[in-house]
Amino acid sequence: MNPKHFEEIAAEEFARVPEHFKRKVENVALLVEDEPSAKTRAAEGLKDDETLLGLYHGIPANARGDFYSGVLPDTITLYYLPLLEEAAFLQKERRAESEEAAVRLAVRETLWHELGHYFGLDEEEVHEREAEGTNDFHT
Repeated sequence: MNPKHFEEIAAEEFARVPEHFKRKVENVALLVEDEPSAKTRAAEGLKDDETLLGLYHGIPANARGDFYSGVLPDTITLYYLPLLEEAAFLQKERRAESEEAAVRLAVRETLWHELGHYFGLDEEEVHEREAEGTNDFHT
């Protein structure tokens, strides 16, 4: 899948976030990069055989106080190449009907994960919700 089509899918999936969550998301930019930089890999403590599908960077909504203003947007970065690999795995494991369907699923799950961090959940809390299936959204 070419990068432009991937970016279109990412924007479409971000737009599909349920309205009751979307209206609470403020000052967040969605970015797409090929893969995590060396600086990001080091900051996240990744080993050579590890990568990221996405990354939230910013001040979580539950930590923003009365004086939160005039700051650059938080970011949710989706990593194109790792997400394509994840989509290939999902297409095989979950028998997605097409590459596009698998990419949409990988992007949707990653966005939902990173939005959990935006709302103040730590990694353990996000993983608990993923395991429980309570982090899913449907349109």
